[in-house]
Amino acid sequence: MTVKHFLTVSAFAVLAFPVIASAQAHDASIANHQPHYYDATEFGIDPDSLTFTKDIEPILQRSCQNCHNPYGGAPMPLVSYDQVQPWASVIKDRTAIRDRMGAMPPFYAEKDIGISRFKDDYSLSDEELAVIQAWIDNGTPRGNPADSPEPLEFDISDVWKLGEPDLVLRGPDFTTPAIGPDWWGDLGLVPTGLTEDRYVKSIQIREINDIPADGDIATVGGRYIFHHLNYSSGVIDENGVYTQDPTSGRWPIHEVGRNADIFPEKAGRLLAANSALRLFGTHMHSNGRETTGHLEFGFSFFPVGYEPEYSRRGPLTGNGIDIDVAANRANQEVHNYVVLQDHTKIIAFEPHLHAPGVRMCLEAIWGHNQFTLTCVGYDHNWVKQYVFEDDAAPLLPKGTILHAVGFMDTTKANPNLADSRNWSGGGRRSVTNMFIDLGYSVRLTEEQFQAEMAIRRANMKDKNEYDVGCPLCWAPEITGQNLAQGDQ
Repeated sequence: MTVKHFLTVSAFAVLAFPVIASAQAHDASIANHQPHYYDATEFGIDPDSLTFTKDIEPILQRSCQNCHNPYGGAPMPLVSYDQVQPWASVIKDRTAIRDRMGAMPPFYAEKDIGISRFKDDYSLSDEELAVIQAWIDNGTPRGNPADSPEPLEFDISDVWKLGEPDLVLRGPDFTTPAIGPDWWGDLGLVPTGLTEDRYVKSIQIREINDIPADGDIATVGGRYIFHHLNYSSGVIDENGVYTQDPTSGRWPIHEVGRNADIFPEKAGRLLAANSALRLFGTHMHSNGRETTGHLEFGFSFFPVGYEPEYSRRGPLTGNGIDIDVAANRANQEVHNYVVLQDHTKIIAFEPHLHAPGVRMCLEAIWGHNQFTLTCVGYDHNWVKQYVFEDDAAPLLPKGTILHAVGFMDTTKANPNLADSRNWSGGGRRSVTNMFIDLGYSVRLTEEQFQAEMAIRRANMKDKNEYDVGCPLCWAPEITGQNLAQGDQ
């Protein structure tokens, strides 16, 4: 009997694919970043036909009004024409920044390099930017009110974005003074109360505080006191002591403005029976008003009896320790390399830099080929996680070198810096530096890896369609005899 399957890792080393353009040539300096302007006529759009009610309002509803509403975190509502029109020139400028610090909406994935298909992508397309720019250049006509879409309903209460959770846990209260130094420390344990193991489908964290929802607050930083939170889960033993065991684990970080976490169907996260959350890395920040607040953790579970297909986590990448960032210099790069010991599927990419950070890329080095998987801009005011679509997530064979590249700008053009004259190294405070990918991946067995690639190949039309995230997808079929020869 002839055995057929697709080429394994060791045999692939002799194959050659075109090298994908590397990300390093990009100018990541803030001062030299070019805005993205487009001509509406190139999309077959008549600029004179564009109106607020027909063309602009639907874009705002999809990508802007979730924050820019009377009760949202943005400094101004952008719901009605009278609210939007005075900000027209600012809207044109901020949306044209697109994938760099200060861009709106704050989703900084670069569309012209690597994999650009992400879940919950509310960024603007080239055509939508062209429409906004042409409408503004043409005098911002209002249009016919009958063309307006149904208005969105905004809730003054703190609703759960993913729907009502199955389990809500409440962290302890914390009070910050109106003005004071940042505080970082451990807020203790939050028992889950679970009597059986459950696998988590999604988690959202929200801050509840005593700041009036209808108060005169001009910035997001004025609405919250929890800057970010690192936390883990562990089991409470028979003596009431928090312990780490095989069921323990760290959970995705909470940060102001960060999206909720939805785990893949095949990779739910375990929250064990008799467990507790440990809020070990809490960063508190004064906001100009004495404020008392707490965090709520909303967990949604997979059904009882669910078992994840992928339960082994992949490696972390980056460097939070020995970082050397020079003063007053743009386009500085920091690098980190990790050799994958197992076949790996990358689920999400989450760049974490500090104030000097402006961009981060993830590359896969396989043999003599270097594949840029994705690049995203970075703004320390709006930290985001980028979750790949299931059929676009990188599938990397063991032996791949995962290469993370961070880009820093310490010139005066960077408004996030306290002082552009200061050298800085690694550290937890924003005036020091980090360079870490906080996203996550899963390790695959050989059978799981082959099955994932089979699904990916079936989605491609032919061998002229190349998947940058799957370097082995079009490896040729070989017989068992040839494979045995290749393994000798």
